[in-house]
Amino acid sequence: MDIAIIIPAYNEEKFIKACLESLLNQTYPARKILVVDDGSGDKTPELVEHLASSYENLSLISRPKSFSHEPGGKIVETFNAGLKALEIDYDVICKFDADLIFPENYLEVLTKAFQENPKLGMYGGFCTICKEGTWQVEQLTNADHLRGALKAYRKTCFTDIEGLTPAMGWDTIDEMKARFYGWEVKTNPDLLVKHLKPTGQQYKKNLPAFFGTSLFRMRYSWSLALLTCLKMANNKSSLSFFLKSMTSFQTSSSKKSTFLVTEQEGAFIRSYRWSKLKERLFQNFRNNGPRGSVG
Repeated sequence: MDIAIIIPAYNEEKFIKACLESLLNQTYPARKILVVDDGSGDKTPELVEHLASSYENLSLISRPKSFSHEPGGKIVETFNAGLKALEIDYDVICKFDADLIFPENYLEVLTKAFQENPKLGMYGGFCTICKEGTWQVEQLTNADHLRGALKAYRKTCFTDIEGLTPAMGWDTIDEMKARFYGWEVKTNPDLLVKHLKPTGQQYKKNLPAFFGTSLFRMRYSWSLALLTCLKMANNKSSLSFFLKSMTSFQTSSSKKSTFLVTEQEGAFIRSYRWSKLKERLFQNFRNNGPRGSVG
């Protein structure tokens, strides 16, 4: 099974060498590792070129710096530039971030999972961050969500979902589309990857507005958006996040913002989200009884 890895990179000189060395020393090697430099102003391209001189399966392409201001847009556009430049065939395509360190058996476990389950469309592990000297799972999403930093797609699944959407929410849209087309999306809690820098800091100020807009563009209903924004605000302990994200959702509705999924895909997303919400409520009730809090 041939694996192709595309790594978008921008000013990653502190992390790119460790990331690439962890991928170049896998027990199951990737056929191709392609780093796409997005106009870095540091030594990122030089470090990649130096390593590439010793490894035939590693190469670098460069593009002018992207000035996209929407979370997701910049990184997907950079990934897509690499996809267009990819000159090999592959069975699995991976989009990995440049600030990760992978365990040496990561690709071996990934390959085995795809080989054993022909309906598996997307697969990956979990990001961990260092807190007080220990590596802990980065608790940002539900356990069934495959983080955008670690995406791996079976080629036929990737074709079915028509690649990645250059907008915030792309790493949810891809999973929902995969499920819509009958593919399974799996995460492996034993497959832990070191994440060397915090997630999404550059978008912290405008994140609530982007978040609310993305929910509308994925065709969330008002009630589902309300619960989703409440949950996110609770996770962040921020009432202002809830108010800003819901305001953005309603504003997007009045402006008739462009949708990112079809009507049928939107109906599937709403149904899936409601079913998961009911499942978590039932699980919480079963664990805590009628007086337990709902989180």
